[in-house]
Amino acid sequence: MNFGARMLKTGIAVTLALYLTMLLNLTPPVIAAIAAIFAMQPTIYKSWTYFLDQMLTNTLGAVIAVSSGRLLSNEPIAVGLTCIVVIMICLKIKRADTIGLTLVTVISVMEASGQWDFALNRFLLNVVGIFAAFIVNVAVLPPNPRGQFLGQIQSTFSQLSLLMRTAVSDEIKESVFRDQQKELDGSIQSLTEKYSLLEEDQHKRQRPSYTESRHLVVYKQMLHTLRKGSEVVEAVEEHYFPASRTLMLDQLFDQQLEYMVKYHEHVLLKFEGKLKPDDLPWQNLDEENEKFARTMQEYMQQQEGSTMRLSIVTAEIHAYSYQLERLNRLVEHYDSERDGKKPWSYWLNPKNWHGR
Repeated sequence: MNFGARMLKTGIAVTLALYLTMLLNLTPPVIAAIAAIFAMQPTIYKSWTYFLDQMLTNTLGAVIAVSSGRLLSNEPIAVGLTCIVVIMICLKIKRADTIGLTLVTVISVMEASGQWDFALNRFLLNVVGIFAAFIVNVAVLPPNPRGQFLGQIQSTFSQLSLLMRTAVSDEIKESVFRDQQKELDGSIQSLTEKYSLLEEDQHKRQRPSYTESRHLVVYKQMLHTLRKGSEVVEAVEEHYFPASRTLMLDQLFDQQLEYMVKYHEHVLLKFEGKLKPDDLPWQNLDEENEKFARTMQEYMQQQEGSTMRLSIVTAEIHAYSYQLERLNRLVEHYDSERDGKKPWSYWLNPKNWHGR
């Protein structure tokens, strides 16, 4: 496991929470430290919403705990029933993320049989811990989920590129190939989680900007394209080598995968604005796919045995190609909006020639 900024900030938040409890003369400080650990979130927006949600659910939890403590005392069965009620309320108001820390408040308040001063003390400890985490998250290495997502897109593509370029040629050691494939799967899963954070932040905002919405569409397609590329690698490993094939077929598949990886790289560079405008030589993916499909059809017609395995690999390649072309169109529109002009493909469509 790599040492990350969130680990460092969690430690700093715990330290700050403990110092604040000493300054405010609140006890026991361990509750503030626990609250700081729970409250450290991957984005600033999520930290703020978590802070507000905890204020709501902790207030409700403290009130319910005080009432239960006075009516039912602090017997274990009473504490358990109160926790169930609080969990149900949190779920009902769609605050499931706050359940853990709210239950800490409930249990600690009921321990004192529902005394108001004790409940206020526990509530303030939670506030101190959550506040410390929020301040640290904003002030120390503030999270940049979009930058992290795009950076990981590049590193994940590098992993995919290595695997696709060596999948058919079989140049890389099998043990290394499998390790790289596991790393690729882990990277895609991590990207999926990061995208979920971006999507969650976007949906929770009342009026997300048009540019942010467009970015999110492109990010989603980037992730989906990488996932399809990973499925091509899996299909090659599982179905290509057991199938009957010739040296010519190996060269055909190797060249097709090489071309698609270069095309994928070209699209990502275009998104970053590193390429010259209207770079036409790479805009012939459909032609390459048609040529590949014709060659594969001719080869399969000449074979007497089953070609089912090769058909599966070919289908995965076509699915990857389709997602690549879709990503390219989205990036073109994004690029054209950034530069304030229409993409070249817009003017290649005769339907758009009217009025010129």
